[in-house]
Amino acid sequence: MSFDLELKGKRALVTGGTKGLGAALVKSLQDAGVEVMTSARSAPEKPVQGVSYVTTDLSTAEGVAKLVSAVEERWGGVDILINSLGGSTAPVGGFAVLDDAVWFDELNLNFMAAVRLDRALVPGMLTKGAGVVLHVSSIQRILPLWTSTTAYAAAKGALSTYSKSLSKEVTPKGVRVLSVSPGWIETEASVEFAERMAREHDTDYEGGKKLIMDWLGGIAVGRPARPQEVADFITFLVSPRAASVAGSEHVIDGGTVPTV
Repeated sequence: MSFDLELKGKRALVTGGTKGLGAALVKSLQDAGVEVMTSARSAPEKPVQGVSYVTTDLSTAEGVAKLVSAVEERWGGVDILINSLGGSTAPVGGFAVLDDAVWFDELNLNFMAAVRLDRALVPGMLTKGAGVVLHVSSIQRILPLWTSTTAYAAAKGALSTYSKSLSKEVTPKGVRVLSVSPGWIETEASVEFAERMAREHDTDYEGGKKLIMDWLGGIAVGRPARPQEVADFITFLVSPRAASVAGSEHVIDGGTVPTV
């Protein structure tokens, strides 16, 4: 039985759409009939036919402005905005090694990029009285790893709070806002991390994955999520089939976060 998400012809902007979850989102949306534009700091090695790519650095105000200009020039606005960009380059070692530059880098990438894009594109949605904004947060905001993700987790915590507040303001005007908090996703970056852990602890890739899962306190389903699983879930959430879903945060972590 086919399941029509009623997304054909919609225009969606996905940030960070050349790797990992972002790339999976581009595929899922395009499969649903959505016209997709995405951004990354560098052009993809294998661009997807029909997808518009904008090379820009969204951790800067200038980079966001470049992407907004591309959206306005091509479409004049968007129907769906998915702020999926995220990541961390912070050094390990706890709070003491995080200087102001590291903090601002993490906040600009994981929080301010979404704030700036929303500020530029949501007014157009409000004018139409329709649209969907989705923020990709992280369970790290609940379960930060003090050795390495303090600043990233704090930025994602800010994103979740901001998302809830924005929803309270604009949902009554026709623009749905919601967020998704994934757990560990087996992206290219996480595979590299697991491989590095394996080498450092004299084990294989599966052993490296187990080390990471143990640090997280375990994953009930026994593995990280696959990018396409999370992407398909998000595609449903931004579709008209989920029209009553607004203001909420949805965790997809394989059972990592314990019941509190």
